[in-house]
Amino acid sequence: MPKYQRFEDLPVWQEAARLYNRVLDLLEEPDVPFSSGFRNQLDRAALSVSNNIAEGFERVTTNELLAFLAIARGSSGEVRSMIAVVKDRPKVKGCLRQLQQIREIAESCARQLSGWTHSIEDSPVQGKRHLIGSQRDARHAAEAARDFKLNFLRNLKAGHPLYHSSEARAARGEAVD
Repeated sequence: MPKYQRFEDLPVWQEAARLYNRVLDLLEEPDVPFSSGFRNQLDRAALSVSNNIAEGFERVTTNELLAFLAIARGSSGEVRSMIAVVKDRPKVKGCLRQLQQIREIAESCARQLSGWTHSIEDSPVQGKRHLIGSQRDARHAAEAARDFKLNFLRNLKAGHPLYHSSEARAARGEAVD
């Protein structure tokens, strides 16, 4: 499973950003037949999905992450509910395709958030703050060893026996067959 260093690299955050941009595209259309209250709430609910993923990712405990993921999932449900409430109104016929796309993206966000939540709910790791000294030391040692190995492989001279190995080529960012 990949480890992400930034929330912007998370596929679910990217999908949530796409959700918000689709909502903005809809709301920026002239003559969209929604009240200002509906528009404001849809805007806020859609933006809440990506913001809560980001905030949860930046927290240091698993419980905090799970709480923010639950809020994000709830916000994606709110977006879907708002669309379900208005989709059959006669004045909305002109934007049904956009509403359907928004609903599908919100569903995708909810599925990804559920999958992520289930994958970490029973994890023995409770977050960085809860690592005991020996776990923290082992993690730092493993990271240092990995960094040393990558640096060693990147800096091999062309005549070294490992220079053409797949590991060394990968460390240098070259294509590996």
